This record gives sequence, structure tokens and C-alpha cells, in this order.
Amino acid sequence: MNEGHRQRLRERFEQSGFSGFHDHEVIELLLAYAIPRRDVKPLAKELLTRFGSLSAVVDAPVAHLKQVEGVGSHASVLLAMVPRLMDRYLQDRWKRNESFNSTRDAVRFLSSLLGTQRAEVFCILALNSQNALIAAEEIQRGSVNRTAVFPRLVVEACLKHRATAVILAHNHPGGDPSPSSADRQLTRRLKRLLNDLDIQVHDHIIVAGLAYHSFAEHQELE
Repeated sequence: MNEGHRQRLRERFEQSGFSGFHDHEVIELLLAYAIPRRDVKPLAKELLTRFGSLSAVVDAPVAHLKQVEGVGSHASVLLAMVPRLMDRYLQDRWKRNESFNSTRDAVRFLSSLLGTQRAEVFCILALNSQNALIAAEEIQRGSVNRTAVFPRLVVEACLKHRATAVILAHNHPGGDPSPSSADRQLTRRLKRLLNDLDIQVHDHIIVAGLAYHSFAEHQELE
């Protein structure tokens, strides 16, 4: 990639963000900051071919990115930083609006918290009596399609934060937010345990990319 081409990509981004960019051009622009004085267009296309999509490229572990010839330590770390940076950005942005007055509020927060996770993660949003967020805490982390949740850890986290209400949440990295029978059983069990402690379960939300499933919206918390 010559300097003129790099400059044109930068100017396009300055004018309109990534609007109109092809996926390989997005990767080219990122690689240009890690690999100077080299045409990185073929490398960008090779990464897309190897991993299948833009999201798969930046989601790939650093060790896997390094296996692609021409992608060194600097470039692989830069690419892997993209979704992690987005996680931190959205979590920080949401600190300015910490009250959840609707399912949509909770979904937006949880999408930023869990949306780019490659493994299944179960967490709680501990709330006070005004539905303001006290803490978001990860309880368990599992594999790509399963995580084992110990109810005792959920109860301990709620008591630790002195929550009066809680939103249960986890992600489905596979893209389908539909709850499994195990998800339903866990929800019923946690609701009984927490209700006995006067902690209200407002919802159990499963996020999967842009999709989600709300137990409350489907009247599955009765």
C-alpha cells in the first residue's frame, strides 16, 4: 500500500467514518498503523479469506492471527484490541446512565457487556430500590455453548452488593438467544432462592449479537 493510498483511506474515514468502506479496506486501514511501508491490501484480503468475515478477524485470538504470514505481534494485538476497546467504551459510556427503567435499557447495557464475548458468560446486574445499577458482576464463564452456574455464587454476589433487585443475564455466542431447558430451570431456581431473601428478580436476559430473549417480556417469571 503506497502512502497516497493510505492517506486516501484516512481522509475517507475522517469525512464519513467507515461508511462506504469494504471490509478489506477497514482491515487495511487498521493494519496501516501497525505495518508501515508495505502494501497490506493482500494481507487484509488473506485475513478475510482465512477467518471468513470482518468480525471473525477481530474476534480471533492473537495466537491465531500471528499464524497468518505477514501478521506480526503489533498487527495481531491491534486487531484483537478492537472488540475489547468497544467493550470498554460502551461500559464507560453507560456509567452515565445507570438506571434501568425498561428491558431495552438493560439489553443495551448487556449487549455492550457481553456482546463480543466468545465464551458463554453468566452475570448479574445488582440494583437498588430505584433500579439504579449498584454493580455488574460476572458469576461464571464457560465454553462457547455452555456455562455451569452455581446458585450459591449468585446469591452471594447479590448479598455482597446489598441488592434489592437483580437482573440475571448471560450470552449465547452462537447467535440464537432462545433459552434452553437448563436456562429455564436455572431461572426458576434462582427466582425462588432470591425471593426468599427479599431480592426481586426483574428479568433474565439472554443476549446473542443484536438479538435477545427477555424472560419478563415473555411472561416467564411467573
